[in-house]
Amino acid sequence: MKGPSTFNRVSVAAGLAFLYLPIVLLVIYSFNASRLVTVWGGFSTKWYAALLKDDQLLDAIGVTLRVGLLSATIATILGTLAAVALVRSGRFKGRLLFSGMIYAPLVMPEVILGLSLLLLFVAFGLPRGFWTVTVSHATVTLCYVTVVVQARLVSFDKALEEAARDLGCTPLQAFFAVTLPNIAPAVAAAWMLAFTLSLDDLVIASFTSGPGATTLPMRIYSQVRLGVSPEINAVSTLLIGLVATGVIGAYLFQQRRGAREV
Repeated sequence: MKGPSTFNRVSVAAGLAFLYLPIVLLVIYSFNASRLVTVWGGFSTKWYAALLKDDQLLDAIGVTLRVGLLSATIATILGTLAAVALVRSGRFKGRLLFSGMIYAPLVMPEVILGLSLLLLFVAFGLPRGFWTVTVSHATVTLCYVTVVVQARLVSFDKALEEAARDLGCTPLQAFFAVTLPNIAPAVAAAWMLAFTLSLDDLVIASFTSGPGATTLPMRIYSQVRLGVSPEINAVSTLLIGLVATGVIGAYLFQQRRGAREV
């Protein structure tokens, strides 16, 4: 069997380097002793220690994590229910409108979404802050959760759920006892995707945040405009480690679950 050509190998290597080399450099320079981020001054962890004393960055990290955890959980619950409705409810009245409303944020520019949500909160007289950012992130990431869970539900054998109902389970009991455990890896992946999107968002949070609800991307963006600080490299490295740990944990969980089923 003929292996990949030299051109394919070089193309893949160049693509991976283009994607991951900037991240590797960011991680390396987070341990730079020099304040100049482009000049290597030796290995040091002092910027991580300085990060612990930066109250503004720590507060932004706390807000970002709370918003991400809460919005991802809300989006996962609602997105899973939406996926079940689209897959199991057949052609109900208003299905086209419902699916269009679910998928609209996937193709709509973030600037339009942020402005629309801002106008909505202003119209209802809601003060902008932590909860408006959380609701906005949950609204935007809900569609991604629906797509991921719906793809798993389409391939799920409905006969298993029907067998549970024949044995005396109610539809709700059959869903929690049979369907949900089988689609759990997809639900977990959808939650991780929603959480990551919330951590990364800048545009929507800029429109919907208020005093005391500054997220980490907003804080980093405001500081980068004045010059890149080594502390930004340090906090970015910690975020990369957090996301990577979550992805690896989800992968190991799915692998262990697959081994048990075999």
